[in-house]
Amino acid sequence: MTQIMLRRNLSFFIILLALLLAITFPFSDDNQDIDEFFGLTMGTSYRFQVVGIPVELTRKVIAEEIEELLIDLDSGTFSTYVPESELSQLNRYDTNIPFEASSEIIEVLSLAQEVSALTNGAFDITVGPLVNLWGFGPDSEISRGNLPTNEVIEDTLEHVGYNYLLIDVARSQLKKNADIYVDLSGIAKGYAVDRVGTYFDSIGVENYFLEIGGELKMKGFKQGNENWIPAIETPLDTVPEIYAVINSGGKTIAVAGSGDYRNYFEENGERFSHEIDPRTGRPVKNGLAAVYVIDSSAARADALATAYMIMGLEEARALAESMDQAAYFIYRIGSGEFADHQSKAFNEYLDF
Repeated sequence: MTQIMLRRNLSFFIILLALLLAITFPFSDDNQDIDEFFGLTMGTSYRFQVVGIPVELTRKVIAEEIEELLIDLDSGTFSTYVPESELSQLNRYDTNIPFEASSEIIEVLSLAQEVSALTNGAFDITVGPLVNLWGFGPDSEISRGNLPTNEVIEDTLEHVGYNYLLIDVARSQLKKNADIYVDLSGIAKGYAVDRVGTYFDSIGVENYFLEIGGELKMKGFKQGNENWIPAIETPLDTVPEIYAVINSGGKTIAVAGSGDYRNYFEENGERFSHEIDPRTGRPVKNGLAAVYVIDSSAARADALATAYMIMGLEEARALAESMDQAAYFIYRIGSGEFADHQSKAFNEYLDF
């Protein structure tokens, strides 16, 4: 008998948002107010909290400029649901013919390729056909409980491989050497967070907390000179609860998380995660439940968190240590029981 358990992906930081709202509202007249901007983008929600809007700007102007930026990045560039987006056009484009690309898509694809090479292909923006094959994608080719055969997996793997996409930065051109499908959902939200951060930096905002679909970037402090303090969620498909707490220390940092506990199915007692290894074509079974990465770039943190989940604890933590990367790993040691490991660089951010 097949038991299917699939939940809509929730922000790993849903607890964080509740804490922030509870802590920051109301506040005293002696402190600067927090201005909040929220809405929908990239198939998820965004929430930006800003302390100290420049006096020459209005909240309305900032909201309009943010919305314009996000619409351009989503439906104009990275969406696979909008037929006329740049990414959709690339996916329809013939192989071996140069595609003229924007600076935004060149930048994101270049970073994606960098992380792919760094992780020996654990992160791969062409993994979409495999995700669909296992029933987790928007265009799932099979129903849950009807597992793909080895032959079908091998055939699908022929259309997966980040190395099939060539990037000519100097000419701002892309070229596909095979019939591949590019999906940037594992990095685009982080990139959007970075771009919003750049926007707020450009208008002189010194303190902010930005979140798009669970990908975070924070700078400076809340009112009262208090640190932003994100929470790490216990990796259980139940009511969210705090597992650990991160202290930003006033630094400008990005935080991204990835986990396998809200999107999976079970068949005959075997668990199949939505985390698909693009190298084998199969869901990972390495015991990792969740990974959190801190980096200067939300896009890079986003991609690395996904890659680390695919790589597994030993391989991922070895890579993190070699790069002095702040990473936090939660892994299973029994039914509903977990242990954790953090890289040396992560220690300074843990609020014990």
